[in-house]
Amino acid sequence: MKNLIKKGVVIAFIVLAMAFSSINLPAYAFVQADLDKVIKIECPECDLSEADLHDKDLSEAKLYGANLSEAKLYRTNLSKASLSKANLSKASLSGANLSGAYLQKADLSGAYLQKADLSKAVLYGANLQNAVLYGANLKDAKLKGANLEGAKLKGANLGGANLKEVDLHEKDFSEAKLYGANLSEAKLYRTNLSKASLSKANLSKASLSGANLSGAYLQKADLSGAYLQKADLSKAVLYGANLQNAVLYGANLKDAKLKGANLEGAKLKGANLEGTNIEEAIN
Repeated sequence: MKNLIKKGVVIAFIVLAMAFSSINLPAYAFVQADLDKVIKIECPECDLSEADLHDKDLSEAKLYGANLSEAKLYRTNLSKASLSKANLSKASLSGANLSGAYLQKADLSGAYLQKADLSKAVLYGANLQNAVLYGANLKDAKLKGANLEGAKLKGANLGGANLKEVDLHEKDFSEAKLYGANLSEAKLYRTNLSKASLSKANLSKASLSGANLSGAYLQKADLSGAYLQKADLSKAVLYGANLQNAVLYGANLKDAKLKGANLEGAKLKGANLEGTNIEEAIN
């Protein structure tokens, strides 16, 4: 019975879609393949849970508040789609195009977003708990207030993303692309940022105590007032970085590159500076 109901919902979704397109086919001819022909879709608050919509063109679709939980949306084009408050929990979105999509307060918990394009997506207050975002493109995405607890972000591109005040503690951001990202006041304590690209990123007043920044690229990054107690910055590239008033008690700066870095007012008591040329920094 459940499957029959879901099938009926999908058919109703197709019928509604046709009303907003130039397609004019008799009702008995509606089949799954017709979705390929849909140009614009308006189906707010529809129940499309478990629906198979993979490889479809749903760009600019109005699906706000829709139930797309466990839906198959891999490689689907959802660019600029309106998905605010939509339920996309456990949806298959690998390789999907969500560039510029509106996902405010959307539920993406447990969603599969490997290599998905979320560039410039609006994700304010979205739930990305336990979402799989390996290699996803989140460049210039707006993530303020988003829940990223348990999210898998290894290899993700977060360049230019707005992550101000976001809680990312103990996450794996190794090798992540975060150049130019806004991470001011973000919670990043014990986070793995080894070999991450953080050039020109804003990390002012960020909580980075115990974080792994070994081999990270932090050229011209703003770390002013950041909390870096016992953080690992070994072999980190900090050329021209702003570490003014940063708290670096017990931090590991072995072999770090500090040429042109601003260390005015920085707290370095107990820091390991072996192999680091502190004279090249601005004091």
